Amino acid sequence: MIRILHTADWHLGQTFFGYDRVEEHVHFLQWLARELKENKIDVLLVAGDVFDVSNPSAASQRMFYHFIRQVTEENPKLQLVVVAGNHDSAARLEAPVPLLQEMRTEIRGIVRKHEGEIDYDHLIVELKNSEGEVEALCLAVPFLRQGDYPVVATDGNPYAEGVKELYVRLQERALQRRKDGQALVAVGHLQATGSEIAERDFSERTIIGGLECVSPDTFTEQIAYTALGHIHKSQRVSGRENVRYAGSPLPMSFAEREYHHGVVIVTLAEGWAVEIEKREYVPLVGLLSVPRGKAATPEEVLEELAHLPLASEEAEGEQTERSLHFPYLEIKVLLTEPEPMLRQRIEEVIADKAVRLARIVSVYRQAEENTLEEEVLAAGLQEMNPLQIVKATFENTYQSEMPEELERLFQQAMREAE
Repeated sequence: MIRILHTADWHLGQTFFGYDRVEEHVHFLQWLARELKENKIDVLLVAGDVFDVSNPSAASQRMFYHFIRQVTEENPKLQLVVVAGNHDSAARLEAPVPLLQEMRTEIRGIVRKHEGEIDYDHLIVELKNSEGEVEALCLAVPFLRQGDYPVVATDGNPYAEGVKELYVRLQERALQRRKDGQALVAVGHLQATGSEIAERDFSERTIIGGLECVSPDTFTEQIAYTALGHIHKSQRVSGRENVRYAGSPLPMSFAEREYHHGVVIVTLAEGWAVEIEKREYVPLVGLLSVPRGKAATPEEVLEELAHLPLASEEAEGEQTERSLHFPYLEIKVLLTEPEPMLRQRIEEVIADKAVRLARIVSVYRQAEENTLEEEVLAAGLQEMNPLQIVKATFENTYQSEMPEELERLFQQAMREAE
């Protein structure tokens, strides 16, 4: 028997609307270290996006390596398998592997090739149980870029078909190496067809039109468990219990406010998954939207803000530390015209509240009829001069005529541009 913990999309080093998230990531990693020890985990799988950017700060890298050292010291038989995500630098992530292997840590970022052929054996990692026996073979595949996967002649999606072909060949190689009783485990950082993502969310960097979507059929029934990363919402893929996204430990945007975060613990025995359990994690800092639903008028928003909890009346030093745990605040205001003093009014109301202002979203009332669209359809862009387009856009957005001062400024800018 072997117990595996699946996690992904840590995004170490991410800032949230200018706020540092170091404390939040430390809180998660400490929680994860306890889960590894308490649940007697044999293998930790990290399915990509360890860091938020390809050139992470020294502090972010130190946090990652400190965590590896801590958990491998606390769990002498623990094995780590990490693959690179699209946010990671594959080469940078792999660079310290000779040292990390001393701590039973394998990282796969680069798809190696010999004479133009993919080295499939390098992408297969042996997973050992507490007795040191090889219990499973892990298909450790990082985020695949063009040139990393086989070229397949197809009338369909060349990326999806190429990725699928790589997994097919990799599985064939693993089956040749597999011994009786050993399971196959797949790891990938990709967007699977049918996976759910948040609307109007760009933190996952998905491709419009699904050009990088990979069919879940890529992961055959011979694979006992598939550990995926890239999509931040924890979920089963196409209803398959053993094909999952662990999800991100922290919300990466306000679109992910309702997500349930955590990790997945999988128990394998005799080549198959006998138990799959979601372990929920509650982030240190929450997200708060005012109003919770659609945008409201400034008066309604200010009234709701006035009823938010007050900041603690503790000593200054303690309050500064405590304020780092206050939720991030998003404010959605419905306007009919620009209000230059709105931000100042908002900041005055929340000055003593237990929140941290992240962003103010201004939503303007839409006309019953789309003036700009009608005008464009009637005349066509070719027949409208730039000023007409700008005035029509202004009127459609703010439901009022464009002021003469703005019109003069626009004409001046046009003259200078010409």
